[in-house]
Amino acid sequence: MDGIDPQTQTELEAAVFRRLVAHLRDRPDAQNIDLMNLAGFCRNCLSNWLKDAADARGLALGKEASREHVYGMPFADWKRLHQKEATPEQQAAFAKGQAESPGGH
Repeated sequence: MDGIDPQTQTELEAAVFRRLVAHLRDRPDAQNIDLMNLAGFCRNCLSNWLKDAADARGLALGKEASREHVYGMPFADWKRLHQKEATPEQQAAFAKGQAESPGGH
C-alpha cells in the first residue's frame, strides 16, 4: 500500500474488518468449524484477536463483549439460533488440522 499514510491504512484495515464481520453476521450458515477447517480461523478467533488488541492497549474488553461485537448478539444466542452439531467428518478434519499446526489459531 505504497503512498498511503499510516492513519489512512489503519482506517482502510478497520473498514475491511467491519465488512468481514458484517459478512459473517449475514452468513450464519457458514459454521465456525467449517471456517476453521478451511481457513484456520473463525468468528471466535476474530473475537479473541479483538480482545487481544484491546488488552495490548490496556483497554477493558471482556471475552463476552468481544464475542458479542463479532457475532452481533450474545454468543449463547447465536449458538442457540445458528450453530449446528459438528459431523464426525467435520470433527475429524478439525482434529487433523489442529495436529498439523500445533499452537492453535
